[in-house]
Amino acid sequence: MRSLCPGAKRRGKSPPLRNFKTLIIRIMNYRKFQSQRVWLHLLTIPFIWLPLIAILLLDILVTIFQATCFPVYKIEKVKRSAYILVMDRNKLAYLNPFEKISCMYCGYSNGFLLYAKEIAGRTEKYWCGIKHEERQGFKPQADQEERDFARFGDEADFHKKYGA
Repeated sequence: MRSLCPGAKRRGKSPPLRNFKTLIIRIMNYRKFQSQRVWLHLLTIPFIWLPLIAILLLDILVTIFQATCFPVYKIEKVKRSAYILVMDRNKLAYLNPFEKISCMYCGYSNGFLLYAKEIAGRTEKYWCGIKHEERQGFKPQADQEERDFARFGDEADFHKKYGA
């Protein structure tokens, strides 16, 4: 298997970074056609990292929401550690520091979005446990099946599941 870090020793240690260009070239080594896309990749970095601010703020709000509302609704809380794993890929010796930070960001962001989706799904089941109307091109939400939402337009199923 080819190393992501040219010049890395067999023990898996990354060679020292000499300058920013070396960092960017090394981080892009795993990408096909790297030499043609390196500047385009650089241009997209702000678009990748800028959402971190919104994600952090949303994380705070979602955490407060769950801590405040779930006990009132008697909904089981979502275990954060089951969705967000940040401190694993940064231990890989064959990644350079920027790749490690990037992996931590992806682990946090994607994990948080799954965590938030789970909280939203439990909330939706509590307040509006009805499946969406089936439409061409609309992707059905698997959690609505798993949580046994009432079928759209089926009043008998709705009353059977939720009473009155």
